[in-house]
Amino acid sequence: MPIRLATRAIIVRENRLLLVNAYPNGTSDLWCAPGGGAEMGASLPDNLVREVHEETGLTISVGAPCLINEFHDPETGFHQVDIFFRCTITDGTIDQQWQDPEAIVTDRRFFTRAEMAGLRFKPDSLAEIAFSDGLRYDPLERLIR
Repeated sequence: MPIRLATRAIIVRENRLLLVNAYPNGTSDLWCAPGGGAEMGASLPDNLVREVHEETGLTISVGAPCLINEFHDPETGFHQVDIFFRCTITDGTIDQQWQDPEAIVTDRRFFTRAEMAGLRFKPDSLAEIAFSDGLRYDPLERLIR
C-alpha cells in the first residue's frame, strides 16, 4: 500500500484554531485540522484550498508549511503524511448548516488553546504548533479513532 499524502490547514482567528470532526454520524469525538488527501496533478496549496472549501465552505489563502506529521495503522498498513500549512480566511464564515459534499465532516468549530485541553485531537502537537511559530516534524504516530 503506497503512502498517502494529505494537506491540512492551520487557521487561527482571534486566538482560536479551526478544527473539524471528520467522523460521519458522530462515531468519534476526535478533532483535526481541516484538509485531506492530495490529488495527482494539483499543487499541495491547490489541494488544500479545495479540501478546506469542501469541509467548511471557507475560501483560504495558503501560507508557509508549519508541520509535517506521519501516522499509520499497523493493522491495515495505512500510512499517511500530512503537511500542515498556515492559512488565512479570505472569504466566508463558519456555518453549521454547510454540507460537506462527501458527508465526512459533521462539525466545524474554532477552539482556544485552553478549550483544546479538554478535546481529543490529532496530531498530538497540533495545539503547540498552531499557537506558536516555526516548523516542526512529528515522527510516526499510531492512527486512532
